[in-house]
Amino acid sequence: MGDAFLIDPLAPDTVRTQFPVLAQRIHGAELAYLDNAATTQMALPVQDAMRAFEQHDRANIHRGVHVLSQRATDAFEHARSTLKRFVGAGADHELVFTSGTTDALNMVAHGLSTRGVRPAWLQAGDEIVVSGLEHHANLVPWQQAARRTGAVLRVLRPDAQGRLHAADLRRLLNPRTRVLALTACANATGERPPYEDLLQLAAGAGALTVLDAAQAVAHGGPALSSLACDFMAFSGHKMYGPMGTGALVGRRAALERLEPLRYGGDMVAWVSATDASFAELPARLEGGTPNVAGAIGMAAAAAFIDEVGRDRIDAHLNALREHAVAGLTELPGITVLSAHSRASAIVSFVADGVHPHDIGTLLDQRGIAVRTGHHCAQPLLEHLGLGPTTRASFALYNTHAEVERLLAGVAHAMKVLQ
Repeated sequence: MGDAFLIDPLAPDTVRTQFPVLAQRIHGAELAYLDNAATTQMALPVQDAMRAFEQHDRANIHRGVHVLSQRATDAFEHARSTLKRFVGAGADHELVFTSGTTDALNMVAHGLSTRGVRPAWLQAGDEIVVSGLEHHANLVPWQQAARRTGAVLRVLRPDAQGRLHAADLRRLLNPRTRVLALTACANATGERPPYEDLLQLAAGAGALTVLDAAQAVAHGGPALSSLACDFMAFSGHKMYGPMGTGALVGRRAALERLEPLRYGGDMVAWVSATDASFAELPARLEGGTPNVAGAIGMAAAAAFIDEVGRDRIDAHLNALREHAVAGLTELPGITVLSAHSRASAIVSFVADGVHPHDIGTLLDQRGIAVRTGHHCAQPLLEHLGLGPTTRASFALYNTHAEVERLLAGVAHAMKVLQ
């Protein structure tokens, strides 16, 4: 397998120069950074865009009449527009900046289950369906929403291979189903569920639909306007952007249902000593001083991805995963999760009689960075009858040579540890 997935001037070596962190050596070996499902590295154009704001335009946004405030406001709102285009939002969508996917999903679950000027949208006896593939950030908030309201939480469980099926969702849906919360890619296994069909089924049953797109937004994600999706959440740090940034983008009519998670500056229309009214979207859900540089960085990351080409990135990542799966399945004692999945950048595996932390430690000694543990998806791994796993995950700057290093490192670890 070759590494030339991009034509000049965006050949792999050229792309890697945009990520200077990759040039370092770890324990004397070249760094092979394969922990991208946790956090991708940040491209130089992203850092440059954020630095330019901090050095020339830093000021609080909106309301300010001075030049820096106006420039900061323009940059912030331009970032919003850029990201809306990036995810394929339509005229009926709005984007709210958050601190990440977790913040965005909590905003939805809290907003639908908390009484404000109106009764909570979720009521006792209503049903919330979450898939069994979810990160804790798309499960625990719904557990709490059910407790607050008396709603019933139901789980769309995967089969023994970790797949979700539309027929199973049909059996769960009924007139009391009010929410379906679903991932676009399981971060613990690399499973890519048929979320388009599942969202459509739930929407057809009258439920609001919530998509965790954290693992899909940087590659291979369809346009939001083509989905039966009311809320979609994603993070900047998984798309070559800054940490502590994210977005909730959704249909305006659905966002209007949310009781704000935060009250205070910039989200109010007027305030008296005893009452207040709230601003229109998106300000109503963006209380407090936002991470303006972070929003600018997210937009720059989106532009960087589009410059490289999402289709080319997606094809490259799928090829890296296929390479890794093929090599790992040939190793005695290794079981790859969701080995059937093709549209993914994540490969997760377990080793007979060997703890993943030990594998991860030995890989680190070879300069290979992977993630070990439950990956914030403990119920899924328990359902599959597994404990913690070793997870490698790929980004546009990774190469097939690094996959070969991973395979050699795992083979060495198995010989040492078994």
